[in-house]
Amino acid sequence: MRKRFLAIVALAALITPPAIAADLRRPVPVYQPPPPPVLIPIPIWTWTGCYVGGHVGGLWAGKEIVDVTPVGSVFGSGDHNVNGWLAGVQAGCDYQFAGGWVIGIQADYAWTSAEASHVSQLDPSLTIQTQIESVASATARLGYAWGRFLGYVKGGAAWERDNFNVFNNVTQVTLAVSGDRRRSGWTVGVGGEYAFADYLSGFVEYNYYDFGSRDITFNNGVILDVNETKSVLKAGLNFRFGGWGKTPVAARY
Repeated sequence: MRKRFLAIVALAALITPPAIAADLRRPVPVYQPPPPPVLIPIPIWTWTGCYVGGHVGGLWAGKEIVDVTPVGSVFGSGDHNVNGWLAGVQAGCDYQFAGGWVIGIQADYAWTSAEASHVSQLDPSLTIQTQIESVASATARLGYAWGRFLGYVKGGAAWERDNFNVFNNVTQVTLAVSGDRRRSGWTVGVGGEYAFADYLSGFVEYNYYDFGSRDITFNNGVILDVNETKSVLKAGLNFRFGGWGKTPVAARY
């Protein structure tokens, strides 16, 4: 009997815990909300800022010369084209607004060695030579940007420094030189600029200059009225800084 009783107790001990455990309720799972999205600021390219740079190119100028000496005309009238290269520097600032619109100001200065000449109509032994030494301008520009590409037009005031000489064709001796060599006029242009990096952009630009007519007085008393227009094609690089409008936007992933 004792052995049978102990066997029954042992069997009850083995069966009771699972039965009790089966009656226990499972714990309710706790809701865990997903983590918030990660926001990373991404800078948007903008043309707002300032820049300095350099350029190279070529110029093609036409000079129409009329001898307006009151008494004793010596050199006579004529015209010639002045072609050559140029190299210079530029600086300016831009501001981008209303989406892709860009306004700006710019100043540039270029050195050149363009020169040409023609033989005097009145005295074939004389040659009238002109040389353009430098060209400068101060302009405003308006453009529209498609991302990193900017197309624009520009216009403003222009200045030039040129030189006039008259020499003997046989002896090559200079017989007369011009006095004040500065000229002023206006310019308009069109161009395109592309930003290769945040701090570097390249451009190609065409400019038309009109310096009108101006009397040039020589040291021997001769006066020549010179009318000049000029075309300039140039390409260059700008190093940009400032970036006042580099506004970050939130990108989530």
